Amino acid sequence: MSLAFLLTTLVIVATPGTGALYTIATGLGRGARASMLAAFACTLGIVPHLVAAITGLAAVLHASGVAFAVIKWLGVAYLLYMAWGTWRDRGTLTVEEQPAVPVRRVLASGITLNLLNPKLTLFFFAFLPQFVPSGSVPQMLALSAVFMAATFVVFAAYGAFAAAMRDRVLRQPKVMDWLRRVFAGTFAALGAKLAFESR
Repeated sequence: MSLAFLLTTLVIVATPGTGALYTIATGLGRGARASMLAAFACTLGIVPHLVAAITGLAAVLHASGVAFAVIKWLGVAYLLYMAWGTWRDRGTLTVEEQPAVPVRRVLASGITLNLLNPKLTLFFFAFLPQFVPSGSVPQMLALSAVFMAATFVVFAAYGAFAAAMRDRVLRQPKVMDWLRRVFAGTFAALGAKLAFESR
């Protein structure tokens, strides 16, 4: 396992994205337990990307400039959509007084968010195969397990911190406005960065 892989994994996981945003929002609105569940759900959302990579879609995408461009620009559009939606709407960062929430709902939301996460598509289809010898499924699984473990640990830390800050945020609604702007700016910056990515 190379240092480049580990460093890139940490950067990708730690950079605020849809999964991190959801985990933080869950920690703020529902508390520590729900945020851990959200982190777990986001980690489960990585599995379909892994399956797609193992079944050969990674090779197809890497060989096709058109396929890569389609994925890239869909990712850019999605991130800009998230930036605009986060800037305008309080939906994803609403802090609710009642922490109770159905487990199935938290799981479904977290899995869906990471399933549609363009960062993960690029990671598994364009980046990860560079560190895997051709046809080495065990190596792909091992590196993917490292990525998933890092995702859970970092997201759980985000959620725990958000839960610890929950009471202060509830008492200061203006903090939520500030957080919304920060995340909107982050989504826009990620979209701009992705637009200049090349294979």
